[in-house]
Amino acid sequence: MRDIKCIGILTSGGDAPGMNAAIRAVTRSAIANGFRVKAIYRGYEGLINNEVVEFSTENVSNIIQRGGTILKTARSKEFETPEGRKKAYAVMQKQAIDALVVIGGNGSLTGARIFAREFDIPCIGLPGTIDNDLNGTDSTIGYDTTLNTIMDCVDKIRDTATSHQRIFFVEVMGRDAGFLAQNSAIAAGAEAAIIPEDSTGADQLEHFVGRGIRKSKSSSIVIVSESPKCGAMYYADRLRKEYPEYEVRVSILGHMQRGGSPSAYDRVLASRLGVGAINALLEGQRNVMIGIRNDEVVYVPFSSAVKSDKPVKKELIDVLDTLSI
Repeated sequence: MRDIKCIGILTSGGDAPGMNAAIRAVTRSAIANGFRVKAIYRGYEGLINNEVVEFSTENVSNIIQRGGTILKTARSKEFETPEGRKKAYAVMQKQAIDALVVIGGNGSLTGARIFAREFDIPCIGLPGTIDNDLNGTDSTIGYDTTLNTIMDCVDKIRDTATSHQRIFFVEVMGRDAGFLAQNSAIAAGAEAAIIPEDSTGADQLEHFVGRGIRKSKSSSIVIVSESPKCGAMYYADRLRKEYPEYEVRVSILGHMQRGGSPSAYDRVLASRLGVGAINALLEGQRNVMIGIRNDEVVYVPFSSAVKSDKPVKKELIDVLDTLSI
């Protein structure tokens, strides 16, 4: 380990429940090991603009239960340019920050990887994203809380779907990853999940209809991963046109999925990974994401963590298929 005295910490990209728990863990673990901690507000944008404040343990008191991120977050177009990253590095030098801990998702850790390579900075990533789409970790910070939020919402939607004998298409977040849709469908007893990872080439809506929408059921719930082209509205419109005998409704859950107090699982996960980030620096690790695999903290190279297409297990697809009859 080169001489690291001061650690910077930032949150970047979409917020996720548990980010505050991670900020708390990194800050207190760093101070416990003799490091200074400087908090960077508004992600990489704040680093470029020198929005930096030194943190003590008191700065992170009473935040473990709070959703969102006390450091705020942003997506920085300027940081995507070499000129923007040079400005960010100049601020790090001015603030005497020797290493950087970045809490965020795929884009945030990709930025950290490029930044670390260009300026030879030790960077440690924590997987903070509700999408659960980072490779090398079984779960990401915020995913469990969001899954439970979706389940609660679908439970309530089921009440009205049953009362009116309707088919509801419920759109959830996840971008190009179907983990939220697939697992919330299983947890909420939905009849189907339409996810981007289904690579069978089959028409997922036709598969749902072909299995017999009604059978002995008075209502149906279909969970759909968000998509600009094929979201819940797309499939609902298709069903209305192709099967006008069914009464169809759409519920897009939107940003409520990001909010709320983090679950116990996410608080513990964020705490373990935050401590793991400081341990990694103490061990001389650099440019790795701290993940969890088989309940063990692991170090995952950025190049492996941000590669595309973390697969949804086929077993989960089979489970939903079997249980939705």
